[in-house]
Amino acid sequence: MMSKVPATVEWSEDGGGVVRMIDQTLLPGELVMLDCSEVEEVARAIERLSVRGAPAIGCAAALGMALAARRSQAQNLATLLDDLSRARERLAATRPTAVNLFWALGEIERAVEAAITLDPDGDVWLTGPSLTAEPDDVRAAILQRANEIVADDLQRCIAIGQHALELIPEGANILTHCNAGALATAGYGTALGVIRAAHAAGKNIHVWVDETRPLLQGARLTAWELMTEGIPCTLICDNMAGHVMKQGRVDCVVVGSDRITATGDVANKIGTYTVAALADRHDVPFYVAAPVSTIDYELRSGDDIPIEERDPAEVAYLAHRAPEPVCPDGVAIFSPAFDVTPSELVAAIVTEKGVARPPYEETLAAMR
Repeated sequence: MMSKVPATVEWSEDGGGVVRMIDQTLLPGELVMLDCSEVEEVARAIERLSVRGAPAIGCAAALGMALAARRSQAQNLATLLDDLSRARERLAATRPTAVNLFWALGEIERAVEAAITLDPDGDVWLTGPSLTAEPDDVRAAILQRANEIVADDLQRCIAIGQHALELIPEGANILTHCNAGALATAGYGTALGVIRAAHAAGKNIHVWVDETRPLLQGARLTAWELMTEGIPCTLICDNMAGHVMKQGRVDCVVVGSDRITATGDVANKIGTYTVAALADRHDVPFYVAAPVSTIDYELRSGDDIPIEERDPAEVAYLAHRAPEPVCPDGVAIFSPAFDVTPSELVAAIVTEKGVARPPYEETLAAMR
């Protein structure tokens, strides 16, 4: 079953080429498409969470590089490469935790390197065997790879959903945290891809949706997606998760991830660690769904994952929507965007290549 939600982020040739995305800051009230015609607009869209979710951020960054190449007025390779370097630096600085962002930028770099070859002396750029490639050849290579990244992400998420079917029992009550659905990917979802696949398979599931403070991605986005798809769901406050688990009303937890270490530690939206600890206390299996591009094989410990801290106003003003702050003026606010769940709390990690179980250092390495 494909998603009924419009494409989260894609390339459009309108206006000479734009990166088109759903402006998720306006959901669920309005479904508005945002056209970014400059790299800076893509970067700001990532920073303000118009596009969010690790795979979707990676797709947006790749398309942002294609936009940089299209907008560059360079008539020679050296100038084009300078323009691309500045674009990469800007996009890489948007959000530090989601590794898919850096993976996608690396894929674009490899596409450029495949189109051109640097002279061993490092003084001039040579292009292909015939030395005749032009800047437009590089532009075309970048756009092709960026579109491939978007298409590949969709197929990876579909595969994740199929691999996870063995984990989801008939009639399961599934709890999820934040949004790891079509809106967080190229259009199908990781955690919600698992849920979507189970629903399509006729497993008669029901979903508990954590609201996900402070920006309410569960309440605003996940609930909207599930209702759009006709998947039964119930919204709960974050601090209700332990209560419904204690009542025996949760059969498994399925979440996405922004970065997974080589040893299976999982960074995800703030509050995920709390859910995992509660699941462990109540013997509820805790599953993570993510593409292999989310695995950072260079890191062995979740302690080394950079954790983004965001504007305190996101806590004070309840997703920027309340007209008045929900706390006293001037109170100190700590606003980490992510936390890390240690691997010992994770029952399985589902990727497009299959289901990994402990010991993760071995099973995740086999998916590399």
